[in-house]
Amino acid sequence: MASGIFAILDDVATLLDDVAVYSKLAAKKTAGLLGDDLAVNAEKATGFKASRELPVIWAITKGSVVNKLIILPVAFLLSAYMPWLIVPILLLGGAYLSYEGAEKVLEWILPHKHHETPAAETTSDRSDLLDLEAHKIKGAIRTDFILSIEIIVITLGTVMEQSLGIRILVVSFIALIATVGVYGVVALLVRMDDAGLYLISKARQMSGAIAGLVKRVGQALIVSLPYIIRFLGVIGTVAMLLVGGGMYVHNIEWLHHALAFLPGILGELMFGILLGVVLVGIIQLFKRSRAESVPAD
Repeated sequence: MASGIFAILDDVATLLDDVAVYSKLAAKKTAGLLGDDLAVNAEKATGFKASRELPVIWAITKGSVVNKLIILPVAFLLSAYMPWLIVPILLLGGAYLSYEGAEKVLEWILPHKHHETPAAETTSDRSDLLDLEAHKIKGAIRTDFILSIEIIVITLGTVMEQSLGIRILVVSFIALIATVGVYGVVALLVRMDDAGLYLISKARQMSGAIAGLVKRVGQALIVSLPYIIRFLGVIGTVAMLLVGGGMYVHNIEWLHHALAFLPGILGELMFGILLGVVLVGIIQLFKRSRAESVPAD
């Protein structure tokens, strides 16, 4: 009886060792995507009133958990029974990210009038503000869904030759990092100003050089927050284009060879921009044709 228990414990220890090794390997392969995920979602989760920042991040985090609960079993089933379907799904996700990234770049270059003043500043009706908030949350969850697919598929590819138990544990662990880790950092970022105010208030209760240092750190946190948010907005947009283009460059062999003369990141970014601009043009033509086909009253 005792020997059986020790054998089970030994098997569990071996399994956990294997999971740790492959989780480390998968984390290395997905580190870039996790960074992109952080940048994109930090940009998506900002721009709200201070009192609504944490509730919005919590709503997006719950949506991200639901995304993982949907993607994980589907990914395991597809890898087992329809592995040929994974690449087309990735390409569709890449098209969406490229479209969204290119749309943001075009808005920077050719800003529309309704984007010049944030809606949160011009809208006084509470229901309109809540509608705007809900719209941004849905957009953030959609983007999280696409990035989660890429992260989970890459992780799954790392452990495809391993047993089902190791595959489930490793992929689930990376998926957990992609949710808890990413949104935990996002929550810390958007509350930097509160941390700064707290440090300034504490400095008033201190004396000497330490009080001045604490106060300067608090002021630096408050002053730097808007710049960090703008920077993350730019990085998040570039990340969407990189990930979107990368899905095509890494999964279409002739395209990979055609862009081999360029550094990897530059080729992915260029194709992401090109694909996104083409899709934006197609969508705009479609919207214009629909608007023209609607009879005037």
